[in-house]
Amino acid sequence: MHRLALLSVHGCPFARLGERDTGGMNIYVLQVARELGRRGYHADVFTRIHDRNDPEIVELGENARVIHLEAGPYGETKQSLHKYIPDFLDSLSGFQKRDGTSYDLIHSHYWLSGLAAIELSRKWNVPHVATFHTLAQAKMEARPSENEPRVRIDTEYQVINKADSMVVSTEQERDDISRFYDVNTEKINVIPAGVDRQMFQPKDRDKSRNLLGLSGTHILLAVAQRIEPLKGLDVIIEAMALMDTKEDTRLIIVGGDENSTPEINRLTDLATGHGIADRVIFTGPVRQHQLPDYYSAADVFVFPSYYESFGLAALEAQACGTPVVAANIGGPASYIKDGENGYIVTWRKPEEYADRLDALLSDNELAANMSAACRRISATMGWDVAVDQVVNHYNGLIDGKWTRAEGA
Repeated sequence: MHRLALLSVHGCPFARLGERDTGGMNIYVLQVARELGRRGYHADVFTRIHDRNDPEIVELGENARVIHLEAGPYGETKQSLHKYIPDFLDSLSGFQKRDGTSYDLIHSHYWLSGLAAIELSRKWNVPHVATFHTLAQAKMEARPSENEPRVRIDTEYQVINKADSMVVSTEQERDDISRFYDVNTEKINVIPAGVDRQMFQPKDRDKSRNLLGLSGTHILLAVAQRIEPLKGLDVIIEAMALMDTKEDTRLIIVGGDENSTPEINRLTDLATGHGIADRVIFTGPVRQHQLPDYYSAADVFVFPSYYESFGLAALEAQACGTPVVAANIGGPASYIKDGENGYIVTWRKPEEYADRLDALLSDNELAANMSAACRRISATMGWDVAVDQVVNHYNGLIDGKWTRAEGA
């Protein structure tokens, strides 16, 4: 059976939600590796050591494992990690020699991993599949005040042109790559991400609220691994101030890391200015297995981000039967059917969010119908479905008449 190398240089699958450099990508890599292992493939996830206590090898399950490699100082920021890619490659080579392994395909995740994969693909003479999860130029277009380093933009261009194929989660992401980096879309494969349907299931709302110590007639929920301006949480606070149901509503914001303090302070000041600070609660980071209780405790999941390549949290909420009110961005707009399992808000206006939130909170029949639609639609988007498509793509490259991409 084929042996696969998954590169996730800066993001360890075991990092805690809300810790530095965590997000949907970590979950994506973890779930894909486990699903590959269940199918008999050997999947090794290579990531840098992010904690001095990290063991070199962590078993993910049958045929799947994480390998931690030395690659620069432990506390180095993501923005500087490109300087340590040679160290990452040296550590990987050392592990490979000790372990006696060879690989049939590389799947890189994020631009840093893509940079490493270019060299490995040439050295091993195997195909390279790239997934970016976010794109620098797409982020800057979505919110002009975002600032991405030139090295990232240049590296994304290099990876896009040298990878043998790319896997993206949405048609919007495919179109963004084609538009920003002038590449033929035939090289880009749209395979939606999935949801862990065993973990994310509806729970009793009252029991979940009691377990979490949450009170209030209505609860809105937002989950952001990193609480930053790009997540657009200010529009929800402003919307709450306009809601007819605001007196009985609480907004729970889950997540945040050590860099989130300035944005949390800004959001707290905004809520104070609107007189609703006592109804906006920041929980800090939580473990992944706790999220089903948060999703189930909420009446509505709110997703006002300026940019997301997929928006996994919104799909997790839906799997728990919680309707989503989301911005009109590529990820959620690909699996939220407006008016059926949630609402897509076209403009970044608090009034529009307030109208839709009030509608859901004041109409029990509407909320129940949307909840049922959430469960029905998310049931078709498990990780098993996603990885079936990923495996077919891998096999086409490995077993087909693969030739190195032009310029690679």
